[in-house]
Amino acid sequence: MPKLTIVVCDHIHQKGLDILANDAEINLINAADEPKERLITEIIPQADIAITRSSTDVDQFFLNHATNIKAIIRAGVGVDNVDIEGCSKKGIVVMNVPTANTIAAVELTLTHMLSCVRKFPYAHNNLKVDRVWRRQDWYGTELKDKKLGIIGFGNIGSRVGKRAKAFEMNILVYDPYIDPRKATDLDIAYTTNFDDILDCDIITIHTPKNEETVGMIDSAQIAKMKDGVVLINCARGGLYSEKALLEGLRSKKIAMAGIDVFDKEPATDHPLLDLDNVTVTPHLGANTKESQQNIAIQSAENAIASAKGISFPNALNLPIKESELPNFLRPYLELIQKMGHISAQATRDSIKSIKITTEGEVSEHIDSLATFATVGILSEALKDSVNYVNAEFVADERNIHLIKEKQINRSGLKNRVTIKLTIRGGTFTISGTVLGDDAQRVIEIDGYKLDLEPKGKMILFRNTDVPGVIGAVGQII
Repeated sequence: MPKLTIVVCDHIHQKGLDILANDAEINLINAADEPKERLITEIIPQADIAITRSSTDVDQFFLNHATNIKAIIRAGVGVDNVDIEGCSKKGIVVMNVPTANTIAAVELTLTHMLSCVRKFPYAHNNLKVDRVWRRQDWYGTELKDKKLGIIGFGNIGSRVGKRAKAFEMNILVYDPYIDPRKATDLDIAYTTNFDDILDCDIITIHTPKNEETVGMIDSAQIAKMKDGVVLINCARGGLYSEKALLEGLRSKKIAMAGIDVFDKEPATDHPLLDLDNVTVTPHLGANTKESQQNIAIQSAENAIASAKGISFPNALNLPIKESELPNFLRPYLELIQKMGHISAQATRDSIKSIKITTEGEVSEHIDSLATFATVGILSEALKDSVNYVNAEFVADERNIHLIKEKQINRSGLKNRVTIKLTIRGGTFTISGTVLGDDAQRVIEIDGYKLDLEPKGKMILFRNTDVPGVIGAVGQII
């Protein structure tokens, strides 16, 4: 039986290379030092699996030569340089390694927190660079009994909370997309009121970067904070408005800020660097030896598993080969994922259950429809951490009950799909179908009949039927 060829396109830790080299069924090609032109045109056509980092773009040129590849592993979290849609159309699974740098990011957050309250970098430079011994200039504060606000309580935020408890801090969590028990079971307080977080002594943010979170801490939020607050961002650039952050630091409303990430990087001439109440690092969240080793090991293990067809861990896409997909099903999969997005945006609350109901011949594919719906719903909060392979596992992990129900078709339509979302505050129901030439339609929301094409930007609102409402909304818009 011929060996399976795994091509390593960019440099990874030696431990990962050793795992690949020591597998008798794998032919390893380490092409990290090869010119990109030769890598893509001569070596990639031989590959069954490719491992890449940020130095190799998986673009159309790459995919045109990826004639045998069935999976691509991005050794790291970000997949900005991977054409995921193009990979899907060629039946190539794209995987990343999202948790290998978790501890590194957690510990860097605590590093910034301690550096801010003790002004460590400035005291260090004063003695080592300036050769000045002035203890009286460097009075700090203690973490003990301080109120720590954590925005986002996923893999990283939850671990920051656990470690902060060891410092005897009072911890408060804001994350509308988790079951509150995830925090309260750790004896950590949970709030649904964002203003409660703004009243904390120290605030750290650990959310994905999306339309909802970009600039979520702006001038209005900083104005509500305590005088002398400490802000930490080791997650994504832009979650704090950098303009508002600068103003708050200059006025001393913000006593200190610990920043690892910026809107635009590299940030070598950023005005934050001119301030004396900021600790900064050049995006070092994943930069530990252990993290890089873990990334390489997980990438190698995932590459071997996918090469052998055992599993596709952390897959980010569903490879869709046109010939293997019923023609009528494709628009329904796309429609129900859009309906999932609408459901999550309309509710924005902790989800208790997701119920998928189908009528018509689409019922034969209810499992696939449920997967697409779940990805649509959960990706509003979790972004790339939820995908078509792990969606049901992620739902189960978050104590979300997934229900699938096939009904006799009495709707008068050829097919009908429905999502019923049960949240803390009640329920939300949305139904849709596909008409004629693959025309997707939302046909019912919470019992209201309508004919809506789910396309572009929309505003959905519920109002009492009294004169003047529509005109007032129009004026606001």
